[in-house]
Amino acid sequence: METKSIVTALSALAQDSRLAIFRLLVQTGPDGLPAGKISEALSIAPSSLSFHMKELSFANLVVSTQQGRYIIYSANFQAMNELIAFLTENCCGGVPCATTCPPDCIPTD
Repeated sequence: METKSIVTALSALAQDSRLAIFRLLVQTGPDGLPAGKISEALSIAPSSLSFHMKELSFANLVVSTQQGRYIIYSANFQAMNELIAFLTENCCGGVPCATTCPPDCIPTD
């Protein structure tokens, strides 16, 4: 992932509603949810949801598909994994870690 894409993704997630939407879609899995269900689950007005989905789509964090008269949104897991990989690339001094850094590799200074 390029630095510009990383910054765009992090900027999109740096807002309460968008972070909640993205987390809900990650929890839902690849099948995704229609916009109405996202709106209901998070108590976000449809007009606001539309704005937030546009920002998440622009950041390539969500994808949408048309199913009949519904638009189904799902998390872009590849982009999410690339973002996580970028953020953890130099974890533990470049030594591959398990899923979390051991306590002794976290600087205390």
